[in-house]
Order: sequence, then structure tokens, then C-alpha cells
Amino acid sequence: MANENNYFVFSYDAKYEMLVRNHVAYLRNRINEDKSISINVVECDLYEIILSILVERGYLLKNFAMEKKSGSARVYQAITHTLRLTQSDDQVIEYIKTHVKSGDIIFITGVGKAFPFIRSHTVLNNIFKAADHCPVILFFPGTFDGQELNLFGALKDANYYRAVPLVED
Repeated sequence: MANENNYFVFSYDAKYEMLVRNHVAYLRNRINEDKSISINVVECDLYEIILSILVERGYLLKNFAMEKKSGSARVYQAITHTLRLTQSDDQVIEYIKTHVKSGDIIFITGVGKAFPFIRSHTVLNNIFKAADHCPVILFFPGTFDGQELNLFGALKDANYYRAVPLVED
């Protein structure tokens, strides 16, 4: 199967989220601790990246206050504005870029936790800006048929993806 970008999606039923989280941590640690191989796995948890960006800019507590005063829709707007997704200074892509180096393998996790602030297709369509030199595995709580991501088995995106399923059904 040709995949010039080395982008893969491991889809799974969302009911197995905790099992997958634990196994991803196990794989990351096992690979990174094995001194006989020169591979490094960098886990990029999208939710943790959002929190890190908000904390770094001093916005996290302000967002809590804003939600009390103005509601969730206003907080959503503020956070998506701060993240600058798909813009030239996309903060999530910049975060990933600063945390990986050539030869790393990137595990993207936290997809369900980061919804609706970050959509998987947005990351897949822009990850080349941060990691054109690294294989990427997106751990996705839903289904992926090679063309369409379906988050939680309920939310479809009809975009083209430059990724292939890691495991075929």
C-alpha cells in the first residue's frame, strides 16, 4: 500500500479508549527505553497540547471565567482563535514541530478529548508542516475507511486524507 507521507490511522471503538491509552503509553515507553533501537516515539496528546497552549498564554483560567459569564460557545470561539488552526502560525502544528525531530515516530492521541476544538482531519491535513520527516500514527476513537473519519461512530468528516488505515478490517 503506497503512503508517501507515512501517515497512518489506528481506529478503534471508543469504548476501548482507556485500553488504547494504556497500551499507547506501554508502546511508547517500551520503544523509547529499548537502547538496542534508535527510534524515539513522541506522543502528542491533542487535549494536553490545547491545555499547554492556554496555560502558556495565561488563558486557561480566563476561559473558565468566560464560560461562566458568556457560555460555552464564546469559549469555543476564544480557544479556536487562540489555536489559529489551519493558519500559517497554527499553534498545535507549531507545538508538534518544536517537540519532534527527524527520525521520531509521532503518536497523535487525545482526539476524542480535544473534540470539538481540534478535528482530526485538520491535524492530518496540516501535519506535514511539522513532521514531513516523521511517520505519524493517529489513534482515532471511531472508524476510518481510508477516506472518511467517523468520530465516535457518529460524527463524519467527508474530507480526503493522506493517511492509510494502520490495520485493515
